[in-house]
Amino acid sequence: MEHHDSKTEKPIKGAEVVIKALEREGVEVLFAYPGGASMELHQSLTYSKKIRTILPRHEQGEVFAAEGYARASGKVGVCIATSGPGATNLVTGLADASMDSIPLVAITGQVPRYWIGKNAFQETDVIGVTRPIVKHNYLVQDVRNIPRIIKEAFYIASTGRPGPVVVDIPKDVQQEMVVPEFPEKVEMRSYKPNIHAHPNQLRQITDAIAKAKRPVLYVGGGIIASGASEALRKFAKKTQIPVAQTVMGLGCFPETDPLALRMLGMHGSVFANNAVNEGDLLLAFGVRFDDRVTGKVEKFAEHGTIVHVDIDPSEINKNREVHIPVVSDIRYALEELLKIVKPGDYSQWRQQIEQWKKQYPFDFKDRDDCILPQYAIRLLSEMTHGDAIVAVGVGQHQMWTAQHYKFTRPRQLLSSSGLGAMGFGFPAALGAKLAHPEKEVVDIDGDGSFLMNVQELATAYLEKIAVKVMILNNQHLGMVVQWEDRFYKGNRAHTYIGDPSDKNSYPDFVKMANSFKLPGRKVSQKKELADAIKEMLAAKTTYVLDVIVPYQEHVLPMIPSGKTYKDVIIE
Repeated sequence: MEHHDSKTEKPIKGAEVVIKALEREGVEVLFAYPGGASMELHQSLTYSKKIRTILPRHEQGEVFAAEGYARASGKVGVCIATSGPGATNLVTGLADASMDSIPLVAITGQVPRYWIGKNAFQETDVIGVTRPIVKHNYLVQDVRNIPRIIKEAFYIASTGRPGPVVVDIPKDVQQEMVVPEFPEKVEMRSYKPNIHAHPNQLRQITDAIAKAKRPVLYVGGGIIASGASEALRKFAKKTQIPVAQTVMGLGCFPETDPLALRMLGMHGSVFANNAVNEGDLLLAFGVRFDDRVTGKVEKFAEHGTIVHVDIDPSEINKNREVHIPVVSDIRYALEELLKIVKPGDYSQWRQQIEQWKKQYPFDFKDRDDCILPQYAIRLLSEMTHGDAIVAVGVGQHQMWTAQHYKFTRPRQLLSSSGLGAMGFGFPAALGAKLAHPEKEVVDIDGDGSFLMNVQELATAYLEKIAVKVMILNNQHLGMVVQWEDRFYKGNRAHTYIGDPSDKNSYPDFVKMANSFKLPGRKVSQKKELADAIKEMLAAKTTYVLDVIVPYQEHVLPMIPSGKTYKDVIIE
């Protein structure tokens, strides 16, 4: 504890203590939309020399931007909202951060303590509302606890399995005067996040590898969250075991590497799904056996031994019973395994995989009479040298991006993967660009998803954040259309989002961008696309490229929900 001689220290408002505590955590950028119960925090922010406050145009835009910042940088994303509707507008982003294990601290204003529970103006029980979708939450009842609670919030959000933490602060607590005492370190008896695998457990894993003829690595977001990408690359190189990645894991192992099986799961590569299901050893590292990966879960990887390493004990045996369960930080486990693992001879297995790769490449039948979304993504990938940070909305374009943009490094693809929240792409891209101003950041979006947080064009313009938006505009909710075509005899149930009386696409995204004082362009001819992408990438501001694509395209391969890899649809 730092002790203060109260004679020399002047008391300051609780709100000011919050901002000083954030500065001490190294916060440089935060996202905040003001209101009655959070005004005091905003007043204090105007005096901060260290924190840049970004004013979004909706609290959902703000929390997605904070997530984009966290996903791209690995730091804790921070957002502030007022009580009631301000706080409830954060809920989708909190659920998203929880599902994808993203470190986030959300600070909400609350009505004064004496009004709590009385249905005061703009009152919501934020603690009750967010409890199921956060890692932890606090209602600050005493101004003297602010320094400790903020420090704990950052510690909890960023350690172990990362996640969102909410700190709800009543207005009268923000206004109370106090001489703050800032703790130097966190002491929490009930929370011990650093778990390391026992040497015997690691030996069990190397023994299993030594016996295996057809091993496969199945890796995900845990690799990225724990900073284990480098260790994974060395481990794969040393053992020569092929690597399949989840959407959350894309980029943790370079997709251009000969050992890469790319993405597995519902829309994953046939060769990844075959390898995982026909292998005799599955090394599941930093993954959670999500239903979009496994399909019919009891049939998933049924022929092999399954090793599951995860920092979160609640994930072990939750979705899939495994043979060798290990609770550990995955980076620690990989670095220790590297020291003792022996390379095996998997040449026959690799030959089999190469055969599948030739037989079932990630491909599509290109056309010249229109722009296919897959073609647009591949062209963008070429023109950005595969180096851009890419944010996506949710739907077909999200899966095509995962299939056709080859990611080579962690934190390069930002995707609402577990929750699948439309409207995520554009604000997440803004957050990522603030984390990496030197990098090209592109939001590959759908017309449906982009429209959900289109108001953040104002934030992009006024805060001078230059992200590039490529909308794959098919005038439909494409992924739902695909399911209608496959499973509902093509019956359209409110999935057309254009204007039937208009031959042009609706709405006019270029005019919309222009109304926010930003440039844009619409293309529908294949021959125009390269020039349009070039113009977009050259822009010094946010730029909206509206690419008209056919709605009849399906994301393939596809394993129907609840089926197995043998039921894959290729045509």
